[in-house]
Amino acid sequence: MDRKSFVTDPEIGNKAEAFEAFDDIPTNPNLSRTIGDVINHRYGRRDLLRGALAVTATTALFGTSAIVAPRRAAAEGHGARYDFEELTWGNDENHHIAKGYDADVLLRWGDPITADAPEFDVMNQSAEAQLQQFGYNNDYVGFTPLDADGARGLLCVNHEYTNEEVMFPGIGRQDEAAYADMTKELVDIEMAAHGGTVVEIARGEDGKWALVRDSRYNRRITPLNTEMMLDGPAAGHARLQTNDDPTGTRVIGTLNNCAGGMTPWGTYLMAEENFHGYFWTDRFDADGYPVLDETLPEAASYDRYGVPGMWFNWGQYYDRFNIDKEPHMPNKFGWVVEVDPRDPDAMPVKHTALGRFRHEGCETTVSAEGRLVVYSGDDNRFDYLYKYVSTGTVSDDPAANSALLSDGVLYVARFDEDGTIVWMPLVHGTGPLTAENGFNDQGDVLIDARRAGDILGATPMDRPEDVQPRGDGTAFVMLTNNSRRKPGQVNAANPRPESSFGHIIEIKEAGGDHAAETGTWSIVVKCGDPTLAEVGAEWHPETSANGWFGSPDNCAIDADGRLWVATDQGSDWAETGKSDGLYALETEGELRGLPRLFFRCPVGGEICGPYFTGDGETLFLSVQHPGTDGTKDFKGFERESTFADPATRWPDFDPNMPPRPSVVVVTRQGGGKIAI
Repeated sequence: MDRKSFVTDPEIGNKAEAFEAFDDIPTNPNLSRTIGDVINHRYGRRDLLRGALAVTATTALFGTSAIVAPRRAAAEGHGARYDFEELTWGNDENHHIAKGYDADVLLRWGDPITADAPEFDVMNQSAEAQLQQFGYNNDYVGFTPLDADGARGLLCVNHEYTNEEVMFPGIGRQDEAAYADMTKELVDIEMAAHGGTVVEIARGEDGKWALVRDSRYNRRITPLNTEMMLDGPAAGHARLQTNDDPTGTRVIGTLNNCAGGMTPWGTYLMAEENFHGYFWTDRFDADGYPVLDETLPEAASYDRYGVPGMWFNWGQYYDRFNIDKEPHMPNKFGWVVEVDPRDPDAMPVKHTALGRFRHEGCETTVSAEGRLVVYSGDDNRFDYLYKYVSTGTVSDDPAANSALLSDGVLYVARFDEDGTIVWMPLVHGTGPLTAENGFNDQGDVLIDARRAGDILGATPMDRPEDVQPRGDGTAFVMLTNNSRRKPGQVNAANPRPESSFGHIIEIKEAGGDHAAETGTWSIVVKCGDPTLAEVGAEWHPETSANGWFGSPDNCAIDADGRLWVATDQGSDWAETGKSDGLYALETEGELRGLPRLFFRCPVGGEICGPYFTGDGETLFLSVQHPGTDGTKDFKGFERESTFADPATRWPDFDPNMPPRPSVVVVTRQGGGKIAI
């Protein structure tokens, strides 16, 4: 199946949907043992075929408590850890929050973030202005306090990508137009809108948060002009050397920053996800679609990573994004970037020790011995789950702590049939990771972390996205979906081919230690409509029509150790009829597997973040690409969304303003902890 079939598909409504659909095609050549095969072996296909609420399957997944718990327990709140009135599901032009809470828009695309920044003029955009304004498609949100009571702090936000058709006046889908309308001026604005934002915010006496516009901390980090260094085992490697940087230790910018993390010492980690989409080639087939030059030394590696994706035409104006002119440049992306939000003059660092792949996130915790542990999923169908463990331990010295991200061991996960997880080290010379198999040194192993996982026999997962560790040695893995699973791969966790709904796995590390090399795994929920047996969903029996969801993506663990799940259905929201939202999910005791809807997005938007302040009284959420995904299925609209004719004009609802990705801040009316 080629790219053309997705570009011309009448069911696809924008460029982002087209390339996401194309990316559904797995690049992993080792699909003989998927997570589906493992779950099928562990639980048995016969259990699966008994239906979504079969007693045997429910017991296997949840334990006997899910069967014997009285049905009145959830309704009466017995044992419930979340206290709020569940929101009603739906999909419309606005956002919605549970009763008793406020969801205030804090920052919108184009908002000036510095004292000298011009006010946003959507009809007269420029790269110079955008470099001083809040970026586009805000995804990850992190926060680090600046004072003891947490009333002032630094908000750190990723900007994943741009949607030209609702961002620029008069610009349609550029994948259909072969980028004919994209000038260098517009490309520069796109580049300035990517990356990240660091701003100071403060909480007023009324409990509301606001931007401190004249703060010295406020800045943008972009692929247009932000210089970064690379460190760790791959820094300086021949495969990272380029015409503009023969040392292989410097690069301009960061790309497709999806989820992320905050370190224990308060620095900001930006994960580079779909970096492959930004690279260009001048080689095309007879139909005008890109062709990878198989004579390139990096051809096999780039084929595994999907380079060149050509989601953007930056390579027409910048040689660094054209693999014909800079064949090593893609190797400088796909890493984790550390930013010191307290030092605007500090150069961001790409830590190669954490491996190169499509990082969905990079959430951190500290092991029993004090070592730094970083979990990260490779967000692609049939790719892997990773964990990094530092050699040294976390201290009170921030400079020494940052060095922990340069010296450690990266592991890839194997999920065994008996419920054991084995973390296999990606270390040169270990097992098959040798020169005979194309790994000449540790730099090769980290640059080609995917291929290293292939050769070690890691378990191909169903699109692993965010991973949230908890202090007790538990980690929750969001597996969003796998639309490419074949009928022969159905299993107890996803008992349908071409699954659109996903599932959540819980890991218990051995001895409660996140640095352990083994542990156990179990399934918390299988997502989708539990009333349809053919869907094969598995939830707590008290799950309401409002509570069940599909496509878990980002997640957070609040100060009380409770799990919150954000969804990303993309254009497939029509399969559930629900907009994306944030759900509280019980993971303990008799109510394990019980979700409740707390917040939902405007149509076409995706909920990202989420992030709680340490006191549990503030929740930051990102709403990105409002009014874009699946608008052909939005009842009463039923067409592609454009700048002039969007499905919603959230959050301004100004007839002269298109929809604007924004960060929302949630607080309890009258104050207090959220959902307590």
